[in-house]
Amino acid sequence: MKRVFPFIVAIATLSLLGCDSAQPSKSAKATPAPAAKPEPSPAQSVVPEKPKEAPEATEPEMVLFNGKDMGQWVAADYVEGGKVLLKDGTIVIEKGNDMTGIKWTGPLMRMNYELTLEAIRVEGEDFFCGLTFPYGKDPCTLICGGWGGSLVGLSNIDYYDAANNQTSTSRSFDNGKWYPIRLRITPAKIEAWIDNDKVVDFETTDHKIGIRFEVTPCKPLGIATWRTSGAVRNIKVVRITP
Repeated sequence: MKRVFPFIVAIATLSLLGCDSAQPSKSAKATPAPAAKPEPSPAQSVVPEKPKEAPEATEPEMVLFNGKDMGQWVAADYVEGGKVLLKDGTIVIEKGNDMTGIKWTGPLMRMNYELTLEAIRVEGEDFFCGLTFPYGKDPCTLICGGWGGSLVGLSNIDYYDAANNQTSTSRSFDNGKWYPIRLRITPAKIEAWIDNDKVVDFETTDHKIGIRFEVTPCKPLGIATWRTSGAVRNIKVVRITP
């Protein structure tokens, strides 16, 4: 009888090895298919909202401060500004570091108008009335008592401030005294009076009208002080015929 056992054992062993190699190892982990990348969304441009312009005043005359409440005046946005408060029929603008101010938020006259007010330097040695006003679409500032307490002029003219342009002048101011201020705006001129003395008579043709950046929180119409306490009252604006 022939011996076939070793041959059968060999065939069986190969068969078993082949079957084992076809089965995945229990310790092997299946690698997950990579997640599909999301389709990039189209870029969306964000258009900043334009600041709303104050409406043009329709009345021939407006009382901007009645002595009883702030009305449409608000404190200007100065980081280290002093207090703004009502006292004895006035708006008090207290000393700030460096500036304190107020801003008008109501309708505006931008051309052919006269603005009048009274201002007082309560305490300090610099400008107690930096009156920022509209000249058409451009703001400008009348400085009363700046740069040490006596300088008067428009800021800015052709990018030069009141200390360095042709409107610069000097006069004395007493603390504790009310000064009437009148500003007249026409297409050809900016004129100003303090205590009935004409202090500005400037022909605007071919000149660039502007402001210093420090008074930006007061534009287009506002009043500011520089390291000085001041107060204002009797603020009015009247439309005129040039």
